[in-house]
Amino acid sequence: MVGVSLDTDVAAGLRAGMAGGVLSFPLTAFHDDGSLDLDGFRAYLAGQLVTGPGAVFPACGTGEFFSLDEDEYRQVVTATVREAARRMPVVAGVGYGWAQALRFARIAEEAGADALLVLPHYLVTAPQEGLVAQLERLAAGTRLPLVAYQRGQVAYGTEAFRRITRIPGVIGLKDGHSDLDRLQRLTLAAPDDFLFFNGAATAEIQARAYAAVGVPAYSSAVHAFAPEIANAFFTALRTDDDAVVDKLLRDFYVPLVELRDRTPGYAVSLVKAAARLRGRPAGPVRAPLTDPSAADLADLRTLLATGLDLVGAAL
Repeated sequence: MVGVSLDTDVAAGLRAGMAGGVLSFPLTAFHDDGSLDLDGFRAYLAGQLVTGPGAVFPACGTGEFFSLDEDEYRQVVTATVREAARRMPVVAGVGYGWAQALRFARIAEEAGADALLVLPHYLVTAPQEGLVAQLERLAAGTRLPLVAYQRGQVAYGTEAFRRITRIPGVIGLKDGHSDLDRLQRLTLAAPDDFLFFNGAATAEIQARAYAAVGVPAYSSAVHAFAPEIANAFFTALRTDDDAVVDKLLRDFYVPLVELRDRTPGYAVSLVKAAARLRGRPAGPVRAPLTDPSAADLADLRTLLATGLDLVGAAL
């Protein structure tokens, strides 16, 4: 894709990126002893960015934000900003309660990120008033635009969502619930320039359904290990090539979801394992996640080879 200039409005840059490519959530590379492998991360990220994602989201769920300390987070976001070199938006993850999230937000500001993805807060289920207050606190404490993420214990009702869209600096919503009735109500309640994207696990499975309610943009975990497959699916979807979409869904994405669902945490662990199978310097996951079993790794290798064969790429 053509590089997006972020000297203008960040939301406009994100909108252009979302229309032109999948949203990339890079893995954070670790050494075998669990320490951060920054050189490995830079090498891995460079290989991802040349494939033309619409935007890059470091230190989010796929990047094991929940396992990073503040210094590691700074290194990961700084490396991403430098590698992206303003060719595409960089949206860093922040999370936990608002006070801790602001610490990460300020690090991301200093590192040069363009915006923040607000990951679901830790542990507690909160009322709608609290969900709004969380974003109000964050928006008041950072100059960076915010994209809210509803998943897990965070789900916005229509009235709370209307209030969120009026908070200065809140520019979009990532949805991970796949409740299309609720999502349609939110899209109808939003200002015309508000950004939405599909953040369901293995989002390609539901990409058609999300597009039908006005949310065509989506994040792609598959892009983290097989951008060839992710980009082929994106192109087929945007050009209404239903035969290719159906074949990729049937022969690759659905079996991948079935494999992912075998063990909690495989939404990240399998992605890292697949990257390693392709020689990418991703390393292992950190506890409490676990790497795939030998049997599951063998199935993943077979499935990966099938998917790459479908798009004419090599393992």
